[in-house]
Amino acid sequence: MASASSGSRLLPLAAVTALAACSGGPAPSKCGPASGVVAAVVDGDTVELQSGERLRLLLVDTQEVTSGKNECYGAEARDYTRQLMEGKAVQLAYDEAGCTDRYGRTLAYVSVDGREVNSLLVERGFACVLHISPAGDDRADEFKGLQAEAKGAGRGLWGSCKSGGCF
Repeated sequence: MASASSGSRLLPLAAVTALAACSGGPAPSKCGPASGVVAAVVDGDTVELQSGERLRLLLVDTQEVTSGKNECYGAEARDYTRQLMEGKAVQLAYDEAGCTDRYGRTLAYVSVDGREVNSLLVERGFACVLHISPAGDDRADEFKGLQAEAKGAGRGLWGSCKSGGCF
């Protein structure tokens, strides 16, 4: 009787485990983890996870505020990214055509609370599009459209920087 009882308890546990594995969560990627917690914001387009992994937001370039630089709208971009992500759990997606940049940072689309930060930064004028093919090829036009809208509306750096925005 004990073995029948044990077996009846194992079946539901196995079913729950199988359902959890098929829950529709993010698929594993060769580029990096599906999620993490942002420990620090380096600047507007670079963050560090609690795991130590450094992420560069894919298709995004913000003005510099590191290494002694203080470019127009860089501090605003950094502060906005910090407000959105620092200390928060994030979901990560990748373009497996290019997992890292030339500095070894993992390239990712980062979402927090259901909002993708990459597109928000461009849409709100905190960042410009940086497309280095092949990474981001499938979404480059979308991001260029967001940038054109921000520029046309004079949002963020487009209305604040004498250089007219991007570098």
